[in-house]
Amino acid sequence: MADKSSGLPLTRSSVKAAHEAIREYIHCTPVVTSQTLNHLASRPQAPEALIGTAFVGQRPACPKINIFFKCENYQRVGAFKSRGAFHALSRLSKEQLGKGVVTHSSGNHAQALALAARTHGVRAYIVMPTISTPSKISATRGYGAEVIFSGSTSQEREAMVKGVIERTGAFLIPPYDHPNIILGQGTMALELERQVHELVNRDASLSVHREESKHTDSEPTLNGTSNDESRSTPGRCPGHLDAVIAPLGGGGMLAGIATALSGTGTKVFGAEPSFEGADDGRRGLATNQRVTSVKTLTIADGLRTPVGVTNWTVINDKSKVQGVFAVTEEQILSAMKLVIERMKVFVEPSAVVGLAVCLYDEEFRKMVEEEGGEEGWDVGVILSGGNTTLEAASGLFATGGKEAERAEGKLGKKGEKVAENVAG
Repeated sequence: MADKSSGLPLTRSSVKAAHEAIREYIHCTPVVTSQTLNHLASRPQAPEALIGTAFVGQRPACPKINIFFKCENYQRVGAFKSRGAFHALSRLSKEQLGKGVVTHSSGNHAQALALAARTHGVRAYIVMPTISTPSKISATRGYGAEVIFSGSTSQEREAMVKGVIERTGAFLIPPYDHPNIILGQGTMALELERQVHELVNRDASLSVHREESKHTDSEPTLNGTSNDESRSTPGRCPGHLDAVIAPLGGGGMLAGIATALSGTGTKVFGAEPSFEGADDGRRGLATNQRVTSVKTLTIADGLRTPVGVTNWTVINDKSKVQGVFAVTEEQILSAMKLVIERMKVFVEPSAVVGLAVCLYDEEFRKMVEEEGGEEGWDVGVILSGGNTTLEAASGLFATGGKEAERAEGKLGKKGEKVAENVAG
C-alpha cells in the first residue's frame, strides 16, 4: 500500500465512498455542545494573557463562538485512527489481505490496524519502539497483532518493517501518509456536517446564526453527503459550520477533513503544540516548505511527528486549509481540564489543541471577531482521542506538564531522555 498511486483521488466524493466502505465497522461518534465553553470562548481574555504575544497592549478580542465537539475519543480503540485503518484494508484485494499487513506505530494507529486486521481475519505485524507504553503494547497484542520491537529512531523502525515485508510479504499500511488513510480519516467531517445540521434543526439556540437558510433543500443526507453536488456554496446560516479545527500531527486527519469539506463553504484550520518546535505545520506554511523532522517532548504526544508528504499537498493548499495555529503546554492543560471537568469527557492532551485555539489564540479569536461580526461563528472542534490513563493525566496536572514523564518517547531503555518523534 505504500504505493500512493493505488489510492483514490483526494476529493469529497472519494471521502463519501470511503464512508460507505467503513461505516459498518466504525462508530458514528457523538457531537456534543457546552454552553459553559461557548461562554468562555466568547469573552475577552485578560490583558495579561497577551503579554509575550504580538497582541500585548491591544484590546483583547471578544468573538462570539459556539462550539460543536466531534468526540472521536468514543471511536473504536479510543481514537479516530480506526477510520483510516479500516478504509486502508477495504482497498486491498483478497490476495493482498492474505499476506497480512504491517505498520510501525507506538500508539493509536497500532491498535487501530490490529483491530481492523482482526475484524477481517488478517494477520497484522506491528513494529513498536521499545519505549512504547506498556498499556499500548498490551492493547495492540489484545487485538491479536504480532508486536515486533525496534529502536526508537525512524531508521530503526523502517528497517524492521522492511525485514517483516521481506519475510512475510505483508503490505505496509502507513500511519498517516497515504491517500487511503487520509480519505478514511476525512469521514468524520461528513458525519459532523450532518450531525450539526440535525442538532440545530432540533434546537436553533445551539447556533450563533438566526436567519433561515435559503439552501435547506440541499442539506446533508444521512450518510453526511449532499443531495445536490452542484449546489451553490451555503451561506452563513443555522446548521452550517463556519469552521472546523482539527489537531495536526502527521496530517492525515486534517488533510482528510479539508478534503471532505472542500467546496462546502466551511473553513478548515489545524492546531498544534508550540513546545520545542512541535508547530512544524505552522512553520512550514510560513516558509512554504514542509518541515521534515520534529523532535519534541510536548505533552500532546500524538502530535510529535512532522506532516507527511501527501498530507502536505493538501494542508499547503490555501483553498483547503486556511491556516494552522499553535498553543502552549499550559493552554493545552487548561483546555484538557475544562473538557474533563465541565463536559465530563475524558480526553488525551493531543485532543484538545483545537479547543485551546478557540479559547487562547488571539490571532484566531480576532479573525472570528472580524469575520463573524456580532453574529459570530459556529465552530466544529475535533476531540481526536482519549487514549491516556488516569495516572498519566494526574501526573500532568500535578506538575503542570513540566516534570511529569510524558506518555511515550520520553525514556530510552537505559533511562535516557528521548525526543525522537514516534509516528501514529
